[in-house]
Amino acid sequence: MPIYPALYQRMAKYNAWMTEKSYVASEKMSDAERKEDRGAFFKSVHSTLNHILFADRAWLGRFTGTRYEIKGMGVDLYEDFAELKAAHLAISVDIVAFADEVSPEWLSGMLEWTSGVDGVPRQRPRWLCVTHMFNHQTHHRGQLSTLLTQAGIDLGVTDLPFTPDLIEEYSA
Repeated sequence: MPIYPALYQRMAKYNAWMTEKSYVASEKMSDAERKEDRGAFFKSVHSTLNHILFADRAWLGRFTGTRYEIKGMGVDLYEDFAELKAAHLAISVDIVAFADEVSPEWLSGMLEWTSGVDGVPRQRPRWLCVTHMFNHQTHHRGQLSTLLTQAGIDLGVTDLPFTPDLIEEYSA
């Protein structure tokens, strides 16, 4: 089965764009509003952003061998919003760099890891795990979008075909 790195390169750029947009929108709330329990799976806007960062660090660390600080599932990595934003934007850059270097050969191999959640060793195709990382981001950004909308904040366009560099590329 051919596996195309261009898909992951596109998703990495989309992730960077949406991460930036998520923080711009979230900055329209006070710190107390961002941390308010709004009934979401990870309760608040702040904790949902923390969870996305947690998972990005866990998965990218497995892919690259880079040791990122992670805490337990559902434990906020950062209480301070500015620190959370800086860390999240930084890993978005790391994800783009990773995707730019990934090869079909690497993607066709297997990833072995031991889950920090249940301690069970696992083995899955790398392409599946990389796809999951991007799917996970999108899933929780959907929750974030709902929380922001309920708070009266419009995240704006979120559709993949409208990623800014694509608009520039296909408008030229």
